[in-house]
Amino acid sequence: MKKTAFITGATSGIGMATAKLFAENNIDLIICGRRQDRLDNLKDELASKVSVHTLTFDVRNREMVFEKIEALPSDFQKIDILINNAGNAHGLDLMQDGSMDDWDAMIDINVKGLLYVSKAIMPGMIKRQSGHIINIGSIAGKEVYPKGNVYCASKFAVDALNNAMRIDLNEHGIRVGAINPGLVETEFSEVRFKGDTKRAAGVYSPLEALQAHDIADIIHFVVTRPYHVNIADLVVVPTAQASAYVINKNNRLL
Repeated sequence: MKKTAFITGATSGIGMATAKLFAENNIDLIICGRRQDRLDNLKDELASKVSVHTLTFDVRNREMVFEKIEALPSDFQKIDILINNAGNAHGLDLMQDGSMDDWDAMIDINVKGLLYVSKAIMPGMIKRQSGHIINIGSIAGKEVYPKGNVYCASKFAVDALNNAMRIDLNEHGIRVGAINPGLVETEFSEVRFKGDTKRAAGVYSPLEALQAHDIADIIHFVVTRPYHVNIADLVVVPTAQASAYVINKNNRLL
């Protein structure tokens, strides 16, 4: 039976790569993000393969999240897969030097945004007694690294929420799991460093970082397991990364 996936943060990185891979595998899509032009371009690219619906909203806006999801066309109201991918980091500072605006942005997007979208979609899954929720966490939700403080705290919250969802939705037969990547080369660091592309590039160079399509491959693998199989919690890092802050930047792919 054909499925429909709802992907937040689909305008770049892991979200976009996942949408493209799902389309290649005949999964209909609801792609969400703040940049309508990017959503439109992605829809144009994928619409010949699957049905695609776009939703433009900021996951921090609770009213807009519910308004948009409740107004989905009938063909897109049965959501089988939710990919809670929207999230970002702002700043890399000692806690005592951190910006409270940055703190608010990370907590609002990474934690509250995930909650709002899940709250809007879970009732349909509960009613059907089926569904699959994938929460995109981070190795930062397993280990705190220097100057990561509030970002790490937000991803520790995602880890806790992932476990809580799996417990609370268990009686309804809904699968819940998290993918927790290490270094993935996307726009993540450009956002963190507020457009400083040189500083962002230094995060990934010269090591061979993960790419968005690497995580998309894993997400697709997880959602295509037999229904009695639930991959509950998965950490994936590039070979050069041993932990959140042990990284061999001399590593090369020969």
